[in-house]
Amino acid sequence: LASGRPSAGLGPGSPRCPLVDVASASNFRCFQLRHFHLDLRLNFAVKEMSGWLVLDLVPVQLGVCTLVLDSHPSLLIHSIDCKVPGAGLDEPVSLTYRVDPFTDYGSSLNISLPTAAVKPGRLIQITVRYTTTDGPAIWWLDSELTCGQTRPLVFTQGHSVCNRSFFPSFDTPAVKSTYTATVRVPDGVTVLMSASRSSYSKQDRVFQFSMEFPVPSYLVALVAGELQHVDVGPRSRVWAEPCLLSCAVKKLGGSVERWLGVAEDLFGPYLWGRCDIVFLPPSFPIVAMENPCLTFIIASILESSEFLLIDVIHEIAHGWFGNAVTNATWEEMWLSEGLATYAQRRITTEAYGEAFTCLETVVRLDALHRQLRLLGDNNPVSKLQVKFEPGVNPSTLMNLFTYEKGFCFVSYLSELSGDVTRFDCFLRDYISEFKFKSVVAQDLIDYFLGYFPELKDAAIAQREGLEFERWLSGCGPPPYEPDLSAGGALIRPVQDLCDLWRSADPPDLQTLSTFDLSAWSTFQIVLFLDRMLDHSPLPHGTPLSGSYSSLFDGLNAEVQIRWLQMVVRNTFYPDLPRVRAFLHKHVRTHKKTAAESCIRQSFWLCFCIVVLILYLFLKLVLVSLWLFYI
Repeated sequence: LASGRPSAGLGPGSPRCPLVDVASASNFRCFQLRHFHLDLRLNFAVKEMSGWLVLDLVPVQLGVCTLVLDSHPSLLIHSIDCKVPGAGLDEPVSLTYRVDPFTDYGSSLNISLPTAAVKPGRLIQITVRYTTTDGPAIWWLDSELTCGQTRPLVFTQGHSVCNRSFFPSFDTPAVKSTYTATVRVPDGVTVLMSASRSSYSKQDRVFQFSMEFPVPSYLVALVAGELQHVDVGPRSRVWAEPCLLSCAVKKLGGSVERWLGVAEDLFGPYLWGRCDIVFLPPSFPIVAMENPCLTFIIASILESSEFLLIDVIHEIAHGWFGNAVTNATWEEMWLSEGLATYAQRRITTEAYGEAFTCLETVVRLDALHRQLRLLGDNNPVSKLQVKFEPGVNPSTLMNLFTYEKGFCFVSYLSELSGDVTRFDCFLRDYISEFKFKSVVAQDLIDYFLGYFPELKDAAIAQREGLEFERWLSGCGPPPYEPDLSAGGALIRPVQDLCDLWRSADPPDLQTLSTFDLSAWSTFQIVLFLDRMLDHSPLPHGTPLSGSYSSLFDGLNAEVQIRWLQMVVRNTFYPDLPRVRAFLHKHVRTHKKTAAESCIRQSFWLCFCIVVLILYLFLKLVLVSLWLFYI
């Protein structure tokens, strides 16, 4: 098929950004944000950041008399002033402001502007002096909650609408800008930010940062604590607490540069310069976050080399899909996550082979269909374009559909293009066209149909049952899933073993001996346990525990959490102490202080296990009492 760059109707690289973002209270459409600067002092004793924010803004509309920023009740605003260079306001003028409620995840900061000096195209500088308190973006950890348990640590997590509690902003992915930061800290504290350049004055204990590429507010990130690093490549280093550093370096080795090289061969140059990784304590609320130049990742993932590999490669893929080209609204998160998942699997296919990628994809698609069985095919959260009402927190819409249904749609587009390498070229040109911009789904679709005009002429977007509109707005499973038969050599033995255990008679030892699970990969064992859980509880007396308990007990947490669910759901009483030991190990390291407002999803899983154990215990007691009385 012939292909080439399309002539977009809006002009090259002119995305259709939405006029409204219901998750933002700001009037971001009235201004161009050219740059902002943060100047902060970190106070670990009282768990506060204090300082100021300077916004370089250019009004783009006539008659703008108010600047509205996203803020949060946890931000204490002290004062706001304005300078208009070259318009008689070279010295700061104090401004009046008010804070209004917006949603349970933020508020609006309404600032009255000097109307005589504010004109379209004229630069204004707004300075907001403020102090952070206990907001959802900022996580202060006492020393006992860190991995080393010697010094406190603080990190931020902005996705998706939390950074409005870090600094007032246009907190929408539709707005991107460069930024700089000055951070003052106590002696012995190292500060890192998602920035392309940094420096440190030891005498003044001041860190300086500069992000020379435009980013949305949610990708501004900071971590400060006892951190050390080792270079693992010409443009990448690993950061961690001293007690974790050698393990992290050993696990990653020179892989980061290898993965970057594969990604560049597929999708074009890596745009961000640095590709550093910092490992954070188990209190980090998600597995990983693709902050540009500095990926945040949870340290507990180091237990599983395969999950570590997948998660780091996924965050690397975000360097192209999500960070360079960003979804303009949270209602279309799949534009970042679906494309990054597709890119991640292209990278693993090139680096580790098609069979490995197919196995990992089967595990994830199984999970997608499992979630669909729980939610029902008509649940609106299964849409790629999720329309949410004002007040709904976009973070609650992060789910497997964003990743896996989005991946399936991108895979379908790849299939339509006729050749995977031709689709790689399309993605490379898509990045080149829209880099450092925010887009909506129609931008991607228009660019695709312009790149492959023969598909547009064939009205491929209206193909019955596979209409693009159905993909975006329809509920339920993906209308298309890619062919994963290349993973058969790894997947088939797993399914064969599942079938053996689900048969009417338990398998004999000789038959089981043909399946050497000690030689299986983590993803094979996870797939086996997931599929056995789908059919639990098993018939009473099934000797699964005696066959595998000792093996699974020595494996990583991804395996153990599934195995222990099998233990509880199938009432393997001799193994119940292992559940207690697992909870003691992991809940103890995840314990949070009362002031912290968020909790990891794994806590809920552990909580559910505890509830199930109590249920089974009570059930056993009641049965015993019943037998006693009869």
